[in-house]
Amino acid sequence: MAILLLEDGTVFRGKAAGKKGTTTGEICFNTGMTGYQEIFTDPSYSGQVLVATNVHIGNYGIKMEEVESEGIKIAGFICRNFNVDYSRPMADRSIQDYFESEGLVAITDLDTRAIVQHIRSKGAMNCIISSETDDLEELKRQLASIPSMAGLELSSQVTTSAAYEYGNPEGRLKVAVMDFGIKKNILRNFDQRDCFLKVFPARTPFSEVQAWGADGYFLSNGPGDPASMGYAVELVRQMLVDGKPMFGICLGQQLLAQGVGLPTYKLHHGHRGINHPVKNLASGRSEITSQNHGFGVLEQAVYDSPSVVEATHINLNDQTVEGIRLKNYPAFSVQYHPEASPGPHDAHYLFDEFIGLMA
Repeated sequence: MAILLLEDGTVFRGKAAGKKGTTTGEICFNTGMTGYQEIFTDPSYSGQVLVATNVHIGNYGIKMEEVESEGIKIAGFICRNFNVDYSRPMADRSIQDYFESEGLVAITDLDTRAIVQHIRSKGAMNCIISSETDDLEELKRQLASIPSMAGLELSSQVTTSAAYEYGNPEGRLKVAVMDFGIKKNILRNFDQRDCFLKVFPARTPFSEVQAWGADGYFLSNGPGDPASMGYAVELVRQMLVDGKPMFGICLGQQLLAQGVGLPTYKLHHGHRGINHPVKNLASGRSEITSQNHGFGVLEQAVYDSPSVVEATHINLNDQTVEGIRLKNYPAFSVQYHPEASPGPHDAHYLFDEFIGLMA
């Protein structure tokens, strides 16, 4: 047996899955019906306990090629049906074997609809999962010591430890990539467009990045609160002064906004899934997008700064700003994930736009 305790005192009881133990983090939910393995390994989920809204998880097994980083990045996992048996012949192992090898604590056989409805009503909050004890008072004491996601700097924990190169050295364009928690499919998208990349750790000084002689700068996705990343905001400002094209995804958008003085804020319960509708304000067309973020750029600040920035995309569910373009610099960004993995490919054109700016 296992227990899930939320910060507001709500308790759910279910069955243990994965590694036996105790884990904590901010609870969040993803509405995607497929792509669980890519979601598990997305560094943007660092520090978060994930609820899967799809009923069946594990039913097509685990294939080790289908990862977005070097290992599982979620802090814990919650689902309805945990399928140890799988149907895909090409899979390498079961989800139970995968979780045990990665040391991930999970809980299953829960009413995930009720959990998601609770989060949507009350907002994101910390939680604790335990298959070691059902002592609520002890779990409450442990949970009370966990800091809020607001104010946490997590990119330093998931970034690469050393710079590395990716792609064809004879590629047409060179892109300096800042790794704040990057997904592998972003690198693949650049490689497919004949770009040679150098991926830098999050806290790399701008002088070192600049010395590589890139044609453009890329700001990656990643976890944590952008307002706590003063070092990255200063890096963005220096890149803007350098004048080369810049493209940001997810956390990269938030850092670009901070770099020109626009504030960010914590969303009530975040956007996570592979079916979020976004409108491109320039073309008037809508895109179905893959999303994973708990922070956003303050909408009114964007609309109040027409000489600095313009909104290029909006979320059709809640009207949040999903894309911006700077007026005085060749720089733009989106809040969602055009590289998908998992998700639709409606927004792949954004990589082409960045290539066009550099070329």
